Amino acid sequence: MDIKITRATTLKEKPDQNKLGFGTYFTDHMFVMDYEEGKGWHNAQIVPYGPICMDPASMVLHYAQETFEGLKAYRNKDNILIFRPDMNAKRMIRSNQRLCMAEIPEAMFVEAVEAIVKYEQDWIPEKEGTSLYIRPFCFASEAGVGVHPARAYKFIIILSPVGAYYPEGVNPVKIYVEDEYVRAVAGGTGFAKCGGNYAASIAAQVKAEKLGYTQVLWLDGVHRKYVEEVGTMNVMFLIDDEIVTAPLEGSVLPGVTRDSCIQILKDWGYRVKEINLAIEDLMEYAQNGRLKEAFGTGTAAVISPIGELNYKGNAQIINDFKTGGLTQRLYDELTGIQWGLKADPYHWVKILK
Repeated sequence: MDIKITRATTLKEKPDQNKLGFGTYFTDHMFVMDYEEGKGWHNAQIVPYGPICMDPASMVLHYAQETFEGLKAYRNKDNILIFRPDMNAKRMIRSNQRLCMAEIPEAMFVEAVEAIVKYEQDWIPEKEGTSLYIRPFCFASEAGVGVHPARAYKFIIILSPVGAYYPEGVNPVKIYVEDEYVRAVAGGTGFAKCGGNYAASIAAQVKAEKLGYTQVLWLDGVHRKYVEEVGTMNVMFLIDDEIVTAPLEGSVLPGVTRDSCIQILKDWGYRVKEINLAIEDLMEYAQNGRLKEAFGTGTAAVISPIGELNYKGNAQIINDFKTGGLTQRLYDELTGIQWGLKADPYHWVKILK
C-alpha cells in the first residue's frame, strides 16, 4: 500500500508504565483507510489520533455493521514482536463476511498493522507484563437509512499501551454463571467479533459486578445448559487429567489465544476435548474435586485463572482459589513466546524489521 503520513503537531506525554490499566491511553496516531463499492480499499493514511467525522445517517449507527479485532505488539531488548496477526486478519474476514461488509485482504490487514505499530513504536512499553494493544475496526460509513449492506466503509487501527486486563492480574478471578440472559446462538453472530455481541453481554456483566464477580460465564442460548465462553475470553477446564473446552459450532468466538493454548497443550501430551459440557456436571466436578483448574484465554488477559464459579447461588472454589500449576505453566509458555523470550516452534511471532 501507498500510505500517506500526516504527523501530529503536538505529541502526548507517555503514561507511567506502572499505571497503564487497559484501554485508557492511546497513541499519537492512527491508521485510516476507506472503501467504496466499485473502487475498493483506498486512501490509506497514518494521521493524528482524533475524532472521526461521521454523517448522522452513517449506517453503522442505525444497523450496526461493525467488526473489530484485538492483538498485541511486544518489545524485548532486540525486537518488536506482533503475535499471530495473520490469524486476526483471517478472523476479521470471516466476521465481515457474516455482517455482509467489505472484506479486508489478509496481506493488507497485516501490512496496515505493521505500518502503524512501527510508526508508533516509541509507545510500546517495556515493563514486564505490559504490551501495546492493537485495535483494528471496520464500520459502515455510507449515509442512508435503509436496511441493506452499506456500500462504503472505514477501516481504522488505534493503539493503546496496556498493563493487566483484570485488576487481579495473573491471579484467580470470580466468575458468575449467567442463566437469564443469552449472548449468542448458532446461526447468529456469536463466532464473529462484532460490537453487537458485546452490547448484548453488558446487562449480565453489570449484574455480575453487583454480586461481586469479575466476569460472566455464558451458557448456550438454546438449552441454557452447556458452557460456552466467558464475556471476554474463551474458557478451559482441567477435569481429572483432560482439558475440556466448548466446541466452535457458531456461537463461540474462535479465539487466537484459545487456538494457541490448544496446540501447546496437545504438544505437552494433554488430551483436549472440544465438547459440550453441561454446567450441572461442571459444578459437580468442582464439588467433588475432579475440576482441578479453570482458566480463561484471550488476547487481553492472555491466561486468567478462575478461582470461583457461582451458578444459581451455588459457589464452588477451584484449586483453593490459587493459580494452578498448569495455568501458570501455560501463561509462562505463551507469554514467553509472545515476548520472544522462549523458542517459537509454531512461527507465531512476527518480528518487525
